[in-house]
Amino acid sequence: MSEEKNDDLEAVRAEKLRKIEALGVDPWGRRFDDHSAIADVRARAPEAAQPGDEVPGPRVRIAGRIMLRRVQGNVHFLELRDWTGRIQLFVGKKQVGPEAWELAKQLDLSDLLGVDGTLGFTKTGELTVFAESLTFLGKSLLPPPEKWHGLTDIEARSRMRYLDLFSNPESLQTFLGRSKIVSSIRRTLESRGFVEIEGPTMQSIAGGAAARPFVTHHNALGLDLYLRIALELHLKRLLVGGMERVFELGRVYRNEGISRKHNPEFTMMEAYQAYGDYHTMMELTEALIGNAILAVDGNYTRTIHVGPEGEAAPVTVDFTPPWPRKTYNELVLEHAGVDPADPEAVKARAESLGLETAGKDPVVILGELFEEAVEDQLVGPVFVIDYPAPLCPLTKRKAGRPEIAERFELFVLGMELANAYTELNDPILQEQLFRQQLAGLPEEESMAKMDEDFIKALKHAMPPAGGLGIGIDRLCMLLLDRPSIRDVILFPLLRPQSSLGSVGG
Repeated sequence: MSEEKNDDLEAVRAEKLRKIEALGVDPWGRRFDDHSAIADVRARAPEAAQPGDEVPGPRVRIAGRIMLRRVQGNVHFLELRDWTGRIQLFVGKKQVGPEAWELAKQLDLSDLLGVDGTLGFTKTGELTVFAESLTFLGKSLLPPPEKWHGLTDIEARSRMRYLDLFSNPESLQTFLGRSKIVSSIRRTLESRGFVEIEGPTMQSIAGGAAARPFVTHHNALGLDLYLRIALELHLKRLLVGGMERVFELGRVYRNEGISRKHNPEFTMMEAYQAYGDYHTMMELTEALIGNAILAVDGNYTRTIHVGPEGEAAPVTVDFTPPWPRKTYNELVLEHAGVDPADPEAVKARAESLGLETAGKDPVVILGELFEEAVEDQLVGPVFVIDYPAPLCPLTKRKAGRPEIAERFELFVLGMELANAYTELNDPILQEQLFRQQLAGLPEEESMAKMDEDFIKALKHAMPPAGGLGIGIDRLCMLLLDRPSIRDVILFPLLRPQSSLGSVGG
């Protein structure tokens, strides 16, 4: 739609606004109590009047946005949509009276309308609300997306989510599905005795992961602060304090790249259980994700499109618990074809895949080989367990095998969904591992500073514990079959743009 045409349509709507005001109607609406969800009205279809019935159908009251409009002489057929569904309206001049009819003539697509009427079927069999009175609830001064086919451009949908939600029903259902998933996770944790806490999002030391943080400044204290990159270290402090089962669902920030699977601001759930271990967390993970799946549609089997824009052939994934457990080492042997205990073989295999190995520690090369050759082969759901200890500085070592860390990651379709440890609670070893890690990090990385207070907390004795982290956005991508993380974040980070052209103004 050209800017000139768009301006003309805006002018027409502005003129209709003046006419609505001239009718003595508030164009911005007032409260409209006791209306029913459209889905609930549609559920009353068995009560609806049939054509020719002498007795009208049940009286109903609904509100929503006008999505379609057809004018046939002294009758308007409208489609009204709320967040539960859509229904047809019959607005007749004879039925609503002259004043409401004058108002009906000023209606536009995207206006908000309240309707009182009766429920019945048309001669073509369409369930319809036959309007008796109209209540104007809000004037749309800008035209909707052209031809009302909805926004199709991904950038535009992410940037103007308000248009995306009401013009693309599948997008609205995605975010309602996300809400069900998050609510289910909370219910499952609370049913198991976990309490939810709120940790600080601004921290003097951004710890708990190796990632580049965002930096901000507190003027009053003259203090540089970091937006948190993980939830972990403050939750563990609470274990020391005697809160034995704690979790947080919160935003985390990492000053890194943007891709189909990454957004700099994302949502994590971390949970810690005193006197548990990573096996405890595996069972908890199955319950959390399994219940979330059932909350969406009651079916453990999901059909998921795995291409970057959902164009690849669908893959069926069965989430029925329990899920397989496979060790890190056996998966490297199976999919990379080398013995992870043979560093020369690992290096040669990595180089054959084009990975840079010069000057790198053998365990780092092994980790990169795993990412390159193994992860994409994991259809899952599968728990990858028992990682090389040097890759996991916050993890307790396996009894009698100090080279192995009691850690798992959950993979589905090559994507990591969950990460869990038997938590390291030895303050002496923890400090030693921190210092080893700090030695090789550039100053701008998050863990380039020692969190001395966390070490002090551990010295007051943290109970043995299992800890779990789940990336909520990635989980929603998979369970709701969306190709990009932007499809499940209401307001993802986007490059600044002064205008998107003519879509919706």
